[in-house]
Amino acid sequence: MGKKPDSKSTLLAVRFSAMGDVAMTIPVMKQVLDTYPDLTIVFVTNKNWGALCKGIPRLVFVPADLKGEHKGVNGLFRLFRSVRAQYPGIRAMADLHQVLRSQILRSFFKLTAVKVAVIDKGRAGKKALTRKDNKILQPLTTTINRYRAVFAQLGYPVDANTPGTFPRILSGNQQIGIAPFATYREKTYPISRMETAIRQLRLQTKADILLFGGGKEETLQLEALASRVGGLQVVAGKHSLEEELGIISGLSVMVSMDSANMHLASLFGVPVVSVWGATHPFAGFMGFGQKEENTVQLDLYCRPCSVFGSKPCFRGDHACMEELAPELIVEKVMRLL
Repeated sequence: MGKKPDSKSTLLAVRFSAMGDVAMTIPVMKQVLDTYPDLTIVFVTNKNWGALCKGIPRLVFVPADLKGEHKGVNGLFRLFRSVRAQYPGIRAMADLHQVLRSQILRSFFKLTAVKVAVIDKGRAGKKALTRKDNKILQPLTTTINRYRAVFAQLGYPVDANTPGTFPRILSGNQQIGIAPFATYREKTYPISRMETAIRQLRLQTKADILLFGGGKEETLQLEALASRVGGLQVVAGKHSLEEELGIISGLSVMVSMDSANMHLASLFGVPVVSVWGATHPFAGFMGFGQKEENTVQLDLYCRPCSVFGSKPCFRGDHACMEELAPELIVEKVMRLL
């Protein structure tokens, strides 16, 4: 647990989720804390994501071990008792997740007269956007703005133009980060096509090219790619999250799928060339401060077919990624460089 807050007001924020989703909360909480200097936010999230919270005054990281100590209803009750004992000044809770675990946790806090605000996920709009027939293809409220709305309900509205990013630490040579993987195949650009894009970039720029990924299998694929192409640096599998964030902060541009690395780069205001397949920016998951003009995607009748990319391609050909030309990625990167 972190140090006890010593500010005048203390607010609890909760987001249990994958790293990318949690990373999206960070700029918003930074905006809130910068706007309200008497406020402290106690942030309960996955125990592995503490590095995301470093460097933000009055943001207190509380690790949740949802597969161990805090598993199940009894575990969540232990988490509630621990948080309440260490931070008795909490008077409001922002549920930034709205899942069963956060519902259980917030029910405990409501019994102690803590005011609660809950994210509106806009499920009806997302269903209309991703259904197979009669899609309503229009931009939905962004997740970033949905987070802001929760804090506004608790009396902490912020101006969207308030800075929410960390300083960049640019090195002497330009650096291109490439993160070719995502959780699901439906939003992953084929590694062979990404290799083509990388070879073209090697011909057109002298920028260093760094490869990002997570897990043993992805690291092995990136090392194989680096051995085939030559002159590439494999970042995956060699650093802690905190160290990797430091490397990302020095990038000139990041190439990423609709995945965590887009959001990690966004923490530092690094421009991201984001590649979209089964998912779509209209669902609201674009990185903080990123521009739609830097997205790479095909206009297909079937897109988007999923909010998170978790549904199998009903066509079976993954055309949204397989037919996307590497040159489209290269063009966007070179323009940003």
